[in-house]
Amino acid sequence: MSEAIEKVLGMQNIPIFPLPLVLMPYELLPLHIFEPRYQQMLKDIELRRNVFGINLFEPQSEFDEKPAAGTVGCVAEIRQVQPTPDERSNILTFGLVRYRLIEYVDIGTPYFSAEVAFFEDDEEDEGPLNAISDEVFGLFDRVAKAAFKLSGNRGRFPDVPRAAPEQLSFLVAAAFNLDNELKSQFIEMTSTSERLTKLKSILEQAVGQMESNAEIHSVAQTNGHSKKPIDLGE
Repeated sequence: MSEAIEKVLGMQNIPIFPLPLVLMPYELLPLHIFEPRYQQMLKDIELRRNVFGINLFEPQSEFDEKPAAGTVGCVAEIRQVQPTPDERSNILTFGLVRYRLIEYVDIGTPYFSAEVAFFEDDEEDEGPLNAISDEVFGLFDRVAKAAFKLSGNRGRFPDVPRAAPEQLSFLVAAAFNLDNELKSQFIEMTSTSERLTKLKSILEQAVGQMESNAEIHSVAQTNGHSKKPIDLGE
């Protein structure tokens, strides 16, 4: 049993916070809480392990009011809370573990609560899994170095540590500004190798162009004069 699952062990119902975004495990997400019902949620969950669920919610009509049963979300664990003078809150959350929303339950709160089923990736053969993980980490490292070069060696691309394959797959995915549809696909997958294979394809498409652009940018910074010696032959 993972540490993430242990943190929600025994919990059947959790508060649901619908947002137009996808939270991934291991991802840090800052939020500004201003609605009274979610301010109440923050107070309530102080006594319930400081966790709540974030579900993607992009209403298709004025009649949609909450994410549908059966959809996948991610538990957000509150790591920091900063109250503001106007009785709002800035919080920092951490993506803990995924869940499937089973059904909504009425517990008399102004915010949604639902019965959920927590899950993680299935176990896989470590040999092939570690191999694809190494490839993804290598490609990401190249992308990060190219991005740093493109920035003129200013700032910093999100730092992704060498981690276990499942964790690495989510950290790499969270580092990119992927659309909600793709991120939703990633959190619904229960195969680490499937997620890593998809990420490998995305990285392979991006890295060549980024490295080429970074080299052009580097040369442009020297007014077009490369520092490399040019071999004119005999």
